[in-house]
Amino acid sequence: MQDLSFNPNDPQFLADPYPTYHRLRAHDPVHHSPLGFWVLTRYADVVATLRDSRFSKQAVPASLAQRFGRPLPEDLGRSMLDRDPPDHTRLRGLVSKAFTPSAIEALRPRIQKTVDALIDAVERAGRMEVMAQFAYPLPVMVICEMLGVPVRDQERFRGWSVDITRGLDAVMMPHGAALAARARMARRDLAAYFRELVAERLASPGADILSALIAAEEAGDKLTEHELIGNLVLLLVAGHETTVNLLGNGILALLKHPHQLALLRSRPELIETAVEELLRYDTPLQRTARIATTDVAIDGQTIRAGDMVMQFFGAANRDPLQFPDPDRLDVTRGDNRHIAFGWGIHFCLGAMLARAEAQIAIGTLLRRLPNLALATMRPEYRDSLTFRGLKALLVTF
Repeated sequence: MQDLSFNPNDPQFLADPYPTYHRLRAHDPVHHSPLGFWVLTRYADVVATLRDSRFSKQAVPASLAQRFGRPLPEDLGRSMLDRDPPDHTRLRGLVSKAFTPSAIEALRPRIQKTVDALIDAVERAGRMEVMAQFAYPLPVMVICEMLGVPVRDQERFRGWSVDITRGLDAVMMPHGAALAARARMARRDLAAYFRELVAERLASPGADILSALIAAEEAGDKLTEHELIGNLVLLLVAGHETTVNLLGNGILALLKHPHQLALLRSRPELIETAVEELLRYDTPLQRTARIATTDVAIDGQTIRAGDMVMQFFGAANRDPLQFPDPDRLDVTRGDNRHIAFGWGIHFCLGAMLARAEAQIAIGTLLRRLPNLALATMRPEYRDSLTFRGLKALLVTF
């Protein structure tokens, strides 16, 4: 009998979770973890539960707070990500007014200019630490500009973002209570920062998302202050965290697969397809969670009302029943219905922005640095179950 234990803190799992996903999917696809939650690894199960109204997103924060026995930050649960319909429908409708296709398309020249400037800064050195000098600065500069946030504060945002995202793993990590406390403090400090900016924009609106969200109204309905702050925190953290990891994971994957890299260099028109494959192959956001609101049967297992279910995007995106030869990187892969951006009503609002940034960033990097190569074949991953990303990635060119 194979060992089907699921230990999210195992260094081997953090370095490469996919063998564990394959074992679980094949032998225990509806796995109950001793840590107290269900693990879903099949594409069909993940998609089905993300579309099933019997599984609540809104109940997740309170469930986590109960596990830790601590109160929630006042803005947590106020963003569209943490709400079920009808509140989710209302909030997403208001926030989406700032993320229209035309608005994202208009950003492409600015994204290109930022990418070129980042490459200019390292080109003569002949080497670069991708995460610190490229993957992190690009999306944070873009989202700061969109929100109307001074780029000079980006290091403060990085610290807050790290603590907030680490808090997402607190229920599964050693010293979870300490991680949760740091996450609450970071959310509090970031919320206070945004309250000051909101006051400034109320007095003097600008051409940015913050001003647009303050003014956003539908059928006489506007965002409350708590809702506004909650969604600003969401947009800043989610607006760059996933893209940072997409760029790092994607560049690493291409450099470890020289034939695919050469194909993309020779056919740059494949960049859109390639980015979709990079999202599938090494998914930046590995999992999400829902709470069952009633008893639900999945593959002979009964998920009880109140149980937490974790849907693993990273596992679903390597399911051989959905993706032929799923462990093979193929920048020409067609019919690539990956779920790197989620599924259903909570599909990532910033997906179009992340795609645009990755297409421009990776395409430009390959064009301008033809001798790009890994300085190490064993880069170190962050110890996170929620986000799959690198601590550092040193390259030469």
